[in-house]
Amino acid sequence: MMFAGKAAARVEADRILAAFTGAGAEVVETAILQPADVLLDLYGEDIRARAYVTSDPLRGEMMLRPDFTVPLVQMHMAAGAGLGRYAYAGEVFRRQEISADRPNEFIQVGFELFGDADEAAADAEVYATITAALGDLRLQAAMGDIGILLSAVRALETSDARKAALLRHVWRPRRFRLLLDRFGGRQAMPDHMQALLAQADPLAGAPAAFGLRGADEVTDRLDALREDALTPPIPAHQMALFDEILAVAAPVPQALAELRAIAARFDGIAAAVDRLALRLDALTARGVDLSEVAFETTFGRTALEYYDGFVFGLYAAGRHFPPVATGGRYDALTRVLGQGRAVPAVGGVIRPEIIVGLKGA
Repeated sequence: MMFAGKAAARVEADRILAAFTGAGAEVVETAILQPADVLLDLYGEDIRARAYVTSDPLRGEMMLRPDFTVPLVQMHMAAGAGLGRYAYAGEVFRRQEISADRPNEFIQVGFELFGDADEAAADAEVYATITAALGDLRLQAAMGDIGILLSAVRALETSDARKAALLRHVWRPRRFRLLLDRFGGRQAMPDHMQALLAQADPLAGAPAAFGLRGADEVTDRLDALREDALTPPIPAHQMALFDEILAVAAPVPQALAELRAIAARFDGIAAAVDRLALRLDALTARGVDLSEVAFETTFGRTALEYYDGFVFGLYAAGRHFPPVATGGRYDALTRVLGQGRAVPAVGGVIRPEIIVGLKGA
């Protein structure tokens, strides 16, 4: 049975939480009912669509906690944004529209580090602490690095507007691919956009407002489309290199070699690949056998959108969903919730009810 009873899951959660506090973490709590106005925008499309949202007459729009990380970052940044080492355990809530067999309420146990200047060491510590807490379960491990993709986009020879669009859609693989191919000249601008721009005055006879958008906003959007139509395509050699980056999928040592070879021809990702190498060295120093870990450049792109660097997942053999544990680096999230201040931050979570189910299988 994949999803065990809550009582057994709580016992397992307590065991994992004890392992995290043994690693020096302070146990923290966050409210189950969270303000939705700011937090929903930080989770990304998947969680936004699955959050339980309600309206409170005094507090406004609220939601049941869909994860711990975002409210924890908010708490840490409000407290001064120094060093932090935290652990937590509790329920999170997410609507399930694909299968009624998937739980809409489950327990997360997490371990999060803030403020460690040695990012490679912190990444390795979180991964090693999470895997140690899983005990002797035989799991498949996968890693990725969103930072490599972000660096590749920023290094493209194209307009800032096109880079911003690609960066906005990194976590939506299909949309990202469509935009990249259009910006690279492989696909034409959609017919409806071309038809709109072909009109002498697209707003002739139009109403003063279009839903929630005013005429000024629509005019700005049309100007952006005209500018984009005149922007030269991304050079073919950069498109080919980006294809190579997206195709990297191999055991970690081989993937690193492939990325180094690409970086030698695409300097824009060189620093990100160097950071990856430092992290892998730190993982090896902690006894992680990287030859048994799969690496994919695209791994983690359909997860929570606040990850912006190292990402990882641990799965039962032959089962890619649900993950037993996931995690990664989310420095950019601290900048958003810190109102411009930022600290290094990395963490991971474990699903104890899945562990109970695997042990009983």
